[in-house]
Amino acid sequence: MSLALKTFAALAVLLLAACATPSPTAPPGPKAMVVAANPLAVEAGLKVLRQGGSAVDAAVAVQAVLGLVEPQSSGLGGGAFMTHYDGRTHAVTAYDGRETAPAGATPALFLGPEGQPLGRRQAILGGVSTGVPGAVAMLAMAQAQHGKLAWSALFGEAERLAGDGFVVSPRLAGMIASRAPQASAPDAVAYFTRPDGGRLQAGDVLKNPAYAATVRRLAAEGPGALLKGSVAEAIVARVAEGPQAGALSLTDLATYRPKVGPALCRPYRVYVVCVPPPPSGGVGVLEALGLLETTDIANRGPDDPQAWYLFAQASRLMYADRDRYVGDPDFVDVPVEGLLDRTYLAVRAGLIGPTAGPPPAPGTPRGAGPRAPDRTAEPGGTSHFVIVDADGDVVSITTTVESVFGSGRMVAGFFLNNQLTDFAFVPTERDGAPAANAPAAGKRPRSSMAPAIVLDRQGRFVAAVGSPGGPSILAYNLKVLVAVLDWKLPIQAAIDLPNLIAAGDFYGAEVAKFPAGVVEGLAARGVTLNAGGGGEGSGLHGVEMTPQGLRGGADPRREGVAKSP
Repeated sequence: MSLALKTFAALAVLLLAACATPSPTAPPGPKAMVVAANPLAVEAGLKVLRQGGSAVDAAVAVQAVLGLVEPQSSGLGGGAFMTHYDGRTHAVTAYDGRETAPAGATPALFLGPEGQPLGRRQAILGGVSTGVPGAVAMLAMAQAQHGKLAWSALFGEAERLAGDGFVVSPRLAGMIASRAPQASAPDAVAYFTRPDGGRLQAGDVLKNPAYAATVRRLAAEGPGALLKGSVAEAIVARVAEGPQAGALSLTDLATYRPKVGPALCRPYRVYVVCVPPPPSGGVGVLEALGLLETTDIANRGPDDPQAWYLFAQASRLMYADRDRYVGDPDFVDVPVEGLLDRTYLAVRAGLIGPTAGPPPAPGTPRGAGPRAPDRTAEPGGTSHFVIVDADGDVVSITTTVESVFGSGRMVAGFFLNNQLTDFAFVPTERDGAPAANAPAAGKRPRSSMAPAIVLDRQGRFVAAVGSPGGPSILAYNLKVLVAVLDWKLPIQAAIDLPNLIAAGDFYGAEVAKFPAGVVEGLAARGVTLNAGGGGEGSGLHGVEMTPQGLRGGADPRREGVAKSP
């Protein structure tokens, strides 16, 4: 993070805290809530809250259960970004548990012997795709700072469900039967095959004693149980197996460190929106909001084709800039200040004409260096959850193993990530210009994950939202923020709105869900919607504060629920 960015973020946090004033009366409704992609994970989080645990305490329990019951999306072998709001100080903190490339990685990580990029299936299933897992270490750091219960008390539900068995959900069953290459990988086949030789189906009970043993060790030893010792040795050994063996070492695991610092916050109308800084995709969400703030989208609504047109064109501009300039700021200069500069945003927004034109080129924000066109192909295998505790602390966390079942390789009851395939396979352009997201030793790959927390100008909590969905995450999050903050929709209604992903010359959308006249109105403006194209689909989850208390929303496209203790 640049010095200027750190200074701005620190000043923003101090300003919010200084201006903060408590609500005159506490709202009469729910004061705590858990929203996650599986009811079993939600119940695990609620149990922790009922025991007096904090939002971060509950997050540890939720993640431990999600890794068991939703292994296609996240797990102990993956990474995460988390945005945390302190209900007492109003400080907003970003935690980075993104995976890192091993010390042996080079820019040619995904180039074959002839210098050509590996095929995606070949890369994903190879050991070369696995980075150092960071989600557990990140949660341990946050829990040491914000936890109220003992770390050892947070894994009971995950251990019980793994040992006694849990009912396979329809979504998990669908992934098991899918054409995803990882679902046919040897480890996945062995895990998901019943004694009679058939594949597990919805309603079957699945036990995972190896997972129970792993979380029992994590409870007793902390994240070192994963990054050192026998589990770490098993990870390294599995990654080193062919085909496409990886270079991950015990030293890579033992020296992994999550990051923590002020969230990246910017004003949006009467609000302040906070996200993690790069390599998270949060800067893209903030840029898109800055573009839309120059328009009249707030005076419109979801039934107005012009509102969706503005949304789509702002999205295209944002993706063009994100793809060109965002990478790991420890390795490349990411022009965050330039991308969010109001003058730059006004110039970019001026490119939005009455009808859609060709794909917009990336702009030239202040601080931008020469960068190659991005060739990253980011798949999706991710989950999002939001937790609010009785003290007003809030956690918004997006967590992932990258693709469906990660690399398809298992160790100690959990899947390993294939997160390194989030790097650009081609590290340079023909003229030698480097890609911002090229692989490098110790580097974190660029991410679209952008868990958001919204405050008012007095630093009080307004809403938290996030989604899985690969590169479409940015559009999914943007949709809900616009719908809640501009169109004043309840968060569930905002989540229910049709998805529209506009990038380059492609517009993917849930065409049949738009109100009458919107699709035709967009076509008249040069926007032809294509059914689908939304990556893995959204899994939006969020919580908002209302005069009646907390109100949650869970994406009907998945299996999540929103519940209070």
